[in-house]
Amino acid sequence: MTGFTDLGFAVVDTDRERRQGLPEVVYGPGKTTAEIVAIARALLEHSRGPVLVSRIEPAPARAVARKLAGSAYEPDGRLLSWRQAQAGAFRLALVTAGTSDGPVAAETAAIARAIGMDVAEYRDLGVAGLHRLAARLDEIAAADVVVVVAGMEGALASVLGGLVEAPVIAVPTSTGYGAALDGVTALLAMLSSCAAGVTVVNIDSGFSAAMAAHRVMRRVMRATA
Repeated sequence: MTGFTDLGFAVVDTDRERRQGLPEVVYGPGKTTAEIVAIARALLEHSRGPVLVSRIEPAPARAVARKLAGSAYEPDGRLLSWRQAQAGAFRLALVTAGTSDGPVAAETAAIARAIGMDVAEYRDLGVAGLHRLAARLDEIAAADVVVVVAGMEGALASVLGGLVEAPVIAVPTSTGYGAALDGVTALLAMLSSCAAGVTVVNIDSGFSAAMAAHRVMRRVMRATA
């Protein structure tokens, strides 16, 4: 059986690009520099598309970059990448409820751009001041997919889910005071949304939102090819 490379400490899925249009993404935390370098090198050798390392802090990113040339690092999104894709016509509207949701949104934006999406960011449009959202609603509604990043009670996902036609992907964040329960309240609120068809990913997982958007993008591209 082919389609993977056994490095001893990791079995790299070198067939994922064929199956899903994107190489396996490396999760940075918990791996040594040598391990990340070996996995990334295997992916670069067996794929054509972007090779990404997520959630990697600046110091280990620099260490990896010294050993494997050609990388780019996006510090806000904590993303190390090789062979980033050129932005296409697929538009992702990234909407955050508050400034404190920024780090999670930055991960979404960095990954989405690296895999070829045109990302438009709309910051600090939470439900405590809906006139701010109303002023940008037409622009947001024109996107191919909308990612909503919100903590506290997570209400912004329901609001946008009821106003736009595009697929809405909701990312609950751990932003908030005690009863926000480190994002559990926002997660449950988004899962219980009255707006039909809102997709919800894990708490603080900007990565998951970008990957869900990638699946939508692949289908759109196939349908319009």
